[in-house]
Amino acid sequence: MAKGPTYHVPFRRRREGKTDYRKRLKLLLSGKPRVVVRKSNKYIRIQLVLADKLGDKTVVSVISSELKRYNYTGGGCNTPAAYLTGLLFGKRAKEAGFHEAILDIGLHIPTYGSKVYTALKGVCDSGMELAHDPSVFPPDERISGKHIADFLHSSSILENFKETREKIITAFEENRAAS
Repeated sequence: MAKGPTYHVPFRRRREGKTDYRKRLKLLLSGKPRVVVRKSNKYIRIQLVLADKLGDKTVVSVISSELKRYNYTGGGCNTPAAYLTGLLFGKRAKEAGFHEAILDIGLHIPTYGSKVYTALKGVCDSGMELAHDPSVFPPDERISGKHIADFLHSSSILENFKETREKIITAFEENRAAS
């Protein structure tokens, strides 16, 4: 007769493939707020998350559908949208008093030039400090959407990207000047 357990059941979120607990522990031990970047088929979502004994607390959150407020007409999950979402997130996080964080990409595969790293570039360009290697960023032509404009034979995409970027930057400068 067997004595003791013969099989250990992994945690539920590990069984479902949602959490890598080894990576999560390393991120939590840093003691810094986490910039969590998640992408779906339609949107890019970026959140600033603080670890707590009772669970994680989301302090700042931005989703790429909010870019419509700044007259962005492109898709919600392409490379320019990832950059603009990161820029908007960084400005909001700095306004909330956070200047430093660590990137959490979850179970996304860390591929050079991916949308996750494009969002990181937007956060870094806003003035937040995140540990990163600049070689992971895609080229500037790709960030601005030149590859999409070439495919569609339209320069309005590049103009819309530049206008939206300027609106995001000036909106937060106006808020700072009004304070």
